[in-house]
Amino acid sequence: MSALKIVTINILFDLSRWAERRDLLVQGLAQLKPDLVALQEVRLPENTAQWLADQLGYAHVSLCPKTSFERRKEALAILSRLPFQAQGWLDLGGQHRVAQYVQVSHGDLPLVLANTHLYWQPGESPTRLRQVERLLAWLKDLPGEPACIVCGDFNGTPETQAIQRMRQDLVSAFAAVNGHEPDYTCPTPLPHAFWPSLRTLLGFFLLVRPSQLDLSWRGTLDYIFLDPRLEPLACQVVLDQPSKDRPDIYPSDHFGLCADITFKNPGR
Repeated sequence: MSALKIVTINILFDLSRWAERRDLLVQGLAQLKPDLVALQEVRLPENTAQWLADQLGYAHVSLCPKTSFERRKEALAILSRLPFQAQGWLDLGGQHRVAQYVQVSHGDLPLVLANTHLYWQPGESPTRLRQVERLLAWLKDLPGEPACIVCGDFNGTPETQAIQRMRQDLVSAFAAVNGHEPDYTCPTPLPHAFWPSLRTLLGFFLLVRPSQLDLSWRGTLDYIFLDPRLEPLACQVVLDQPSKDRPDIYPSDHFGLCADITFKNPGR
């Protein structure tokens, strides 16, 4: 059975540099040729996910807007070269966050790719931990017990409780292949526009103590987690190169992850 290639990346809601960034995303994804792409921070109503799908020739797109008034502004999306056999979404609560899944066939075996973007709060977050518990319970109840890949921007560094809880049920593809998580996946050197930067700064004052504000912070927030029935053959940080003409312009403020995945003992 050939490996399935998965990419996940937060493509950044802010469109102030989208005209420059989008070509880097297209070029990078075209070189990788993933079978499935999980996107976070898809901008609505512009639908930046559909624009990427059209440029790259993905015939199947699953869009999952956030809840409440945020549903008109932002979404998750999965692009696929494989037809969807089933789709679903889950309201995670807290900051209007959601999760989505699509089911495809890998060979003759059912496979689910779930995509999410969890609660933003620096450090530990009880809300984010509850979202992880809700997400894992939801996936366990899927009919037929398909093998699951869960990826996205988890907004938690590896030592936090939410990520440790994910590791109780699933395997981090990057850590399994490389022996450790990436040094960091966010932020890239991409300059932030004024208003998104101000929103982030205000968020620090609302969700953490101002003394915890660290303008030099960087860390790993993005993951590809695998069902134990799956095996990662390779996993690497991708979409991490700047424009040749503008060394400060990156595809996003997050790097992406790419994993080649197959079933263990597919004949069973």
